[in-house]
Amino acid sequence: MTALIAGILPVFVLIALGYGLRKSGFLPDVAWRPIEKLSINWLYPGFLVPAIWHADLSGGSAPAAAGAAVVAILIVTAGALIAKPFLTIEGPAYTSVFQGVIRWNSFVFLPVIQSAYGERGLALAAVMIACIIPVTNIACVAVLARWGADQRGVRPLALLKAMLANPILMACFLGLALNFARVPHLPGISETLELLGAGALPLGLIVAGAGLSFAEVARRKWTIGVVSVVKLGIMPALMWGLCLLFGGDELAQGLALLCGAAPGAAASYMLARQMGGDAPLMAGIIALTTVGSAVMIPILLAVFHLGQGLV
Repeated sequence: MTALIAGILPVFVLIALGYGLRKSGFLPDVAWRPIEKLSINWLYPGFLVPAIWHADLSGGSAPAAAGAAVVAILIVTAGALIAKPFLTIEGPAYTSVFQGVIRWNSFVFLPVIQSAYGERGLALAAVMIACIIPVTNIACVAVLARWGADQRGVRPLALLKAMLANPILMACFLGLALNFARVPHLPGISETLELLGAGALPLGLIVAGAGLSFAEVARRKWTIGVVSVVKLGIMPALMWGLCLLFGGDELAQGLALLCGAAPGAAASYMLARQMGGDAPLMAGIIALTTVGSAVMIPILLAVFHLGQGLV
């Protein structure tokens, strides 16, 4: 267990490094956006395509883990929509609360899985990502279109365009297509993707840290605190419980637990800015859930593996 937690520690050290580099001015602010764009558009697809392409989708772990994650997100989505009339916050702020409770940061999730469960865990995690991203993106775009400052309305064509513009989602679909078509290893192409993917996880963590902003946390501590409790307290237990219900093995249950405990996604901030959400509130949610996940993930892992050892 000590070795497991020690393996996860570098994930959050790299996040802290990114935050320190941004605050120190080591790179100018204008340099971070192109680095983020490189990570999202090329490095992460380079990692995800071969991971999903060569994943075993026929085993019992994949449906249980992916199903638990999707159903948990749908349950929390329904809860957030039901709660909307009872919340005393404006529409744009609500969209950030909504994104905060259902979206998660794969830049943090994947390195944690790699440290905790190795290559087998990464392959299963990639399948989970392929199932979760369409659900969360459709829900968040629809909510922003309805309650964001722009209030563009929920148009099917706009939702489709938003999906097709997401390079991570497209990488997931490409990996699934190659997997289902049973395309074999392609010399040259496979190696190129692996080289791209090798830089995705460390650079993604540094970028995630560079994007953290704590300015809003103190000013709106109650709103951000409640979102963080749902994201880091309720969601992990819900995903794990559903995975157990669906018959997932120890690996699937561990991944479901960690998926639920992943912090808010940096992409949520960009989407909030683009579609009239409350971007400062979103930045605060991402910052606090990232710090909170650094505490919660080792605790959850320790409790989970202790429980498995007692069974």
